[in-house]
Parts: sequence; C-alpha cells; structure tokens
Amino acid sequence: AMAFEQMRANVGKLLRGIDRYNPENLATLERYVETQARENAYDLEANLAVLKLYQFNPAYFQTSVTAQILLKALTNLPHTDFTLCKCMIDQPHQEERPIRQILYLGNLLETCHFQSFWASLEENRELIDGITGFEDSVRKYTQVKVWMNKYGWVENEGQIFIYNQEESIKPKNIVEKIDFESNWSSSQSPL
Repeated sequence: AMAFEQMRANVGKLLRGIDRYNPENLATLERYVETQARENAYDLEANLAVLKLYQFNPAYFQTSVTAQILLKALTNLPHTDFTLCKCMIDQPHQEERPIRQILYLGNLLETCHFQSFWASLEENRELIDGITGFEDSVRKYTQVKVWMNKYGWVENEGQIFIYNQEESIKPKNIVEKIDFESNWSSSQSPL
C-alpha cells in the first residue's frame, strides 16, 4: 500500500505541466495503470493521460493497458468515466478484442441489462483477470435493483422508469399549538 501511495505521488507530479504529454513517461503511466488494477485503486486523471498519449502517439497504443483502463472505469459507474475513456479511443481500436467486448459489457451495465451483463462476463472471465475488486464494484452499481424495489420504480422493456416525485407525495397534517395568552401579553405595548 505504501509503494502504491508513493507511485501515486510520483505520477501526480508527472501529470502537472507539460510533462503530462511527454511520451517518454508512457511506460511509467502504463505501469501505474497495471498497479491500479492489481491494488484495487483508481486514478481517472492518470488513465485519461495515458489515453491522450495514445491519441498523440498511435504507434505506442497498448490494447491490454487500454482494456484495463476501461475495466477500471466500469468499476466507477454510475460516474461518466467509462464514457470519457471510450471517447478517447479511436474507432479502429474500439473494434479490437478485448476492447470491443469491454465496450459491450459497459453498454449492458449502462442500460441496466444486468442479467445479460453477468452472463456475458461469465463467458469472458479472462477479461477481468488481474482486475482486483471488479465484480464487487460492479455489484455495488447493480444494487440499483434494490432501490427500484424500495421506491417502486418500474422496468418496462429494459428501461427503468423512476416515478415523478409529485406522484409519490403523501399528504401530512401538521398541527401547531400556539399559546395565545403568552404571545398576546408579550406583544402588547404598555398603555
């Protein structure tokens, strides 16, 4: 854990200023992505810097590192990290395995097709090899089903409908007791 914190601090320094886009730092940043996967940690800023470096330097593109970045972004749903990362990967690379499979899994999660997600993940277990805590993080996200039951949200043809707040408001009687004697006597001025 101490080694990871030291690495995080070093990467933080690296990401400040112009060095952020220096391709010579790519190896360090890629090792940091692998460490995040292994240590169940997450650093969106560093991961986006890696993807940006791949955009600037397409010859350095690493499919395995990109896959790890996407999988780590999925562990942070419902935040938009996955979409941010996906948008930084060009179309030809999005068609490559395993990136294409991860994008499919991400789509299933984002559209709340949880059963299909778990079935597809079971068929592609090798995708999450080395991504510590992936299933637990996704399970937390999928707990939305619990909220659905609790608040009466409805799923219809794969879409979740959240009831309008006004439709579920329950009237409540508020009773206030005011002692007029004490209020009346203190508010009157002497004659």
